[in-house]
Formats: sequence, C-alpha cells, structure tokens
Amino acid sequence: MADTRPDLVAEALPRLSADRAEARLAHRRWRALHHAERAPRGVALRAAVLGPADQVEGRRFGDVDLVTRRWPLPLWPFLRWEVLSGPDGSVLHEQLVRAPGAPVAASTPDTLHVWEHVVDDVICLPGATAVDPGVPSRFEVHLPGAVRAQFVWGLLQRVDDGAPG
Repeated sequence: MADTRPDLVAEALPRLSADRAEARLAHRRWRALHHAERAPRGVALRAAVLGPADQVEGRRFGDVDLVTRRWPLPLWPFLRWEVLSGPDGSVLHEQLVRAPGAPVAASTPDTLHVWEHVVDDVICLPGATAVDPGVPSRFEVHLPGAVRAQFVWGLLQRVDDGAPG
C-alpha cells in the first residue's frame, strides 16, 4: 500500500512500533518466501507468517469445497485478512474484509474514507459497478457522478470524483 498511500503508511508505522527500514525488511522477507524453494505454499505460507487463523469456515462453490480463513490485524481491529483457498490449500483470493459484527457508517460516494472502507462496503451502494483492473491486489468500483473508488487488497486507497484536473 506504500505505493498508493505512502502518507498513511508513514503514519501507521509508529502504531506498529516499526520504522521504514523494518517495513522494507519485512516486505523483502515476504517476497523472498514467495520465491524460496523450500518455503511453504498457499495457505501454509500465510499460517507460517500470521499464525493460525482465528476463523475457518467451509464454503461450497458449485461442486468444489473451498475454505475461508480470517486473521485479525493490529492496525485495523475492525478488519480481517481473509484468504479463500481451494481443497489443496492453494490461495484463490485474499483481501481485507470487515470483521463480522464490526459496524460501518452509512456510506455515500461523498463520505467514503480511505483505509476505513472495504470493497463490500462500497459495492453495495446504489449505482455501483465493479471493475476488475486485472491485477490480483487491485480493485475498483465506479459510482454515479464519475466517482472511482480504488482499492488495494480490498481496502479503500483513493476516491476520485471524476472532475477534471
């Protein structure tokens, strides 16, 4: 998220008792795990990094049994990291989602707040249209009035009102 909201990342680091160097090192380790031959894969990798999921539930999609796992996050206590996996533990989708029972303020295109709203909070607004930009970590929702809500890993990063420049 540092590529889209470096200001918010900088504000968040002290709340996590971290600095930029530690954040870069953690990111480097995460990327290295993805390329390490002996590192766990799929859900096993997420569990190795995040610990056991707080919530695990099965889902049936057609004739395939899927599993949804959710982990709490210290920076966003009202959100969870959600991983949808296949029967073999492969990760099919992952993003930030609202924690079950966590309140969300009634939203309109004018009252959306970055780093507070997730895709599901916005996609249900009247006239909302989902747009898949073709990048697994990105998502966009178009709203009436040429408003574009842009998400990274399911968390709102930017709202553009469509007004010229």
